[in-house]
Amino acid sequence: MAEQAAIASPRDVDIDRTLAEGRRIHAVSSAVRYAVLAAVGFIMLYPLIWLIGASFKTNAEIFSNPGFIPLNPTLDGYIRGWQTSTPYTFATFFWNTFLIILPKTIGTAISCTAVAYGFARFDFPGKRILFASLIATLLLPNVVTRIPQYLLFRDMGWLDTFLPLWVPSALAGDAFFVFMLVQFLRAIPRDMEEAARVDGANTWQTLLFIVVPMLAPALISVCLFQFMWTMNDFLGPLIYLSSVDKYPVSLALKLSIDTTEAFQWNSILAMSVLALVPSLTVFFLAQKYFIEGISTGGLKG
Repeated sequence: MAEQAAIASPRDVDIDRTLAEGRRIHAVSSAVRYAVLAAVGFIMLYPLIWLIGASFKTNAEIFSNPGFIPLNPTLDGYIRGWQTSTPYTFATFFWNTFLIILPKTIGTAISCTAVAYGFARFDFPGKRILFASLIATLLLPNVVTRIPQYLLFRDMGWLDTFLPLWVPSALAGDAFFVFMLVQFLRAIPRDMEEAARVDGANTWQTLLFIVVPMLAPALISVCLFQFMWTMNDFLGPLIYLSSVDKYPVSLALKLSIDTTEAFQWNSILAMSVLALVPSLTVFFLAQKYFIEGISTGGLKG
């Protein structure tokens, strides 16, 4: 027994040494990997970090101090930028943005879900042609349809109202979202829907109580996309809105630029930071469902 222990002992030492060396290599490779990821992440986030830091600088320090840490932090940019050069504060513009985003997001979720369910679950004459036409609209730049839409809304008397921004989304005018939900629905088995119909549920009940809960990740992704796109939309409100008291944040930021070119950059940067806060907050709160909706939507059952 002693001889066997003596023979096995060097082998155990070699195994322990190999395991320890493997752990060291793994630790070093992990440290290098995380260091590279941290460096790349910092480079990608640096413009945002600089924006936040510069919003606390004076107008002169923005050009004299290229770093992102302010030497003499001040809230002057936020105070002056919030007041704006108009009779309205930025609270009015944020409220207008909310009035545009909320109906548009809800209308998009409802209409695109209904249209996508029809394409994914029903057969009807001309289905392939209609779906192909829908996909073809994704290839059209938005600029191509701006003039016809403007003339249509002008003849309907909708200019200088929020209706041109609401109605297209409420009628499933965003083909990308319809396509995204159709792809998601194709990955969902029909067993539960068929069981609901056997129990006496009609089409709308099946959609509302069976399909929509399973569509939750994709619907959250749709709402998140629509929220961010509407928050960043500049051209749409610029074309259809002419009254300053109806401007959203995207147009209000343009008002911060003085026509005399005497820009108060700290005020502009401060309001830009505040304009980014809602989008970043909503994104991080819904990040889990957003990633799940995007990844699942790419599968086909």
